[in-house]
Amino acid sequence: MDDQLQHHYMQLADTYDDTWGHRPAYVDWMADGIQRRLNPRPGEWIADIGAGTGLFLNRLLPYATTLTPVVCVDPSAAMLGRLPRDPRIHPLQATAEELATGRAALPCDALDVLVIKEAVHHFNDLDDTLAGLADRLSPTGRILIVTLPPKLTYPLFQAALSRFADGQPVPETIAATLRRAGLTTTVAIDEFPVAIDRDRWLRLVAGRWMSVLSTFSDAELDRGLEEIAEQHPEQRLEFADQFAFILAQKNGI
Repeated sequence: MDDQLQHHYMQLADTYDDTWGHRPAYVDWMADGIQRRLNPRPGEWIADIGAGTGLFLNRLLPYATTLTPVVCVDPSAAMLGRLPRDPRIHPLQATAEELATGRAALPCDALDVLVIKEAVHHFNDLDDTLAGLADRLSPTGRILIVTLPPKLTYPLFQAALSRFADGQPVPETIAATLRRAGLTTTVAIDEFPVAIDRDRWLRLVAGRWMSVLSTFSDAELDRGLEEIAEQHPEQRLEFADQFAFILAQKNGI
């Protein structure tokens, strides 16, 4: 993770959970969707790449034990420092690339369940990293990648929407990469309806809650906030938060 991104997540760590405080239903919806698709079993080795503060772990922790904890992988020490103090959680400060190449040591020989939520766009080399992660799976292992589509319907300023699209891999491209790694892969699109007070939304944008927003200067962000306010005079913003759920399984299990 480059210095700019490291700084972004260091700044975000203390407020990350509060960012989602207005959307507890979304947190539950996402956690349910992850658990349902991965179908973990008690005692399986689970890893979450880009785990951050562990906000979406609540449906996976019941399947973990002190002997087989959830491995929470994140390059940001600040984010990992906000993880719950739970013996069923094993923090691991590392990038996905370090995990894929074996440079980051896992507490197990192989992973049964691997979730990557909204982190795949940070991978420096999508093909090599996903192939390496596939190699870390057990014979019954599966990977779930949750990612946003390149084209967002968020009420953001145009420069942010364009920059996000430029850096976001297409879900089918991710799926094709996993298939080349020898995994049976499916893609499902699901969405969660969002309704949020405009002033709160503007505060989220001003706080750079999305990593793409950290690439704009203060002046550029101020102009972007003005653009949003002009385009959305309504006090209540409504839009669909759309996600691709890409499930890849070893041996087609």
